[in-house]
Amino acid sequence: MAAAQLTSAASSISAANRFASFEGLRATQSVNIASFSPLKQTSLRSSRGLVVKAATAVAPKYTTLKPLGDRVLVKIKTAEEKTTGGILLPTTAQSRPQGGEVVAVGEGRTIGKNKVEISLESGTQVVYSKYAGTEVEFNGANHLILKEDDIVGILETDDIKDLKPLNDRVLIKLAEAEEKTAGGLYLTDASKEKPSIGTVVAVGPGLFDEEGNRKPLSVASGNTVLYSKYAGNDFKGSDGSDYIALRASDVMAVLS
Repeated sequence: MAAAQLTSAASSISAANRFASFEGLRATQSVNIASFSPLKQTSLRSSRGLVVKAATAVAPKYTTLKPLGDRVLVKIKTAEEKTTGGILLPTTAQSRPQGGEVVAVGEGRTIGKNKVEISLESGTQVVYSKYAGTEVEFNGANHLILKEDDIVGILETDDIKDLKPLNDRVLIKLAEAEEKTAGGLYLTDASKEKPSIGTVVAVGPGLFDEEGNRKPLSVASGNTVLYSKYAGNDFKGSDGSDYIALRASDVMAVLS
């Protein structure tokens, strides 16, 4: 009986030693992962393909790109690589540009019996909706083909307050967020709710009616309005003020 117990104990100790040496091997042995790198790179490329939408490349033999209908060809403005203080930005911190220069326009569209031409000309600096259009690499630069209605407005300066809205777009300067609760408690920046009230800075000329005539918008510059919370495109002015450009249909009420 005692001999059997001693034999069992010895076997357990031997197994434990083998296990310990195996664990030590796992901890100290280097693993060559070079053979796995092609698989890893392939997986990375496929995952990137789900996120990054590459521009359609136009062969160099094509020297002219003419938009059709009410479409516009815009040369995309290069993303800022530095802050205003001269600090270089990493690629991940560079915001996707939302503006560019019109380089070609279509022939327009027909509304009813009337032919309506595009109201933009080549050389005009514009701001467009963030996710609109199709990107095209043409003549060594990135361009965007989009409908005229996807262009928010004309901006000839670097300050969004100078935006001239197109069609039924409205530019609104947001009201300041509340600094205190109703009970008088001060709010931190993180807990301040984004306001849905602002002052109209500029309005577009309106949409076309069935006869091809502009229909004026129901809001005007100077109006204080309540607008839909999740609509439009947000911008930051040079003075630090917040602006939003949205369609007039997203304005819910005029306050007075």
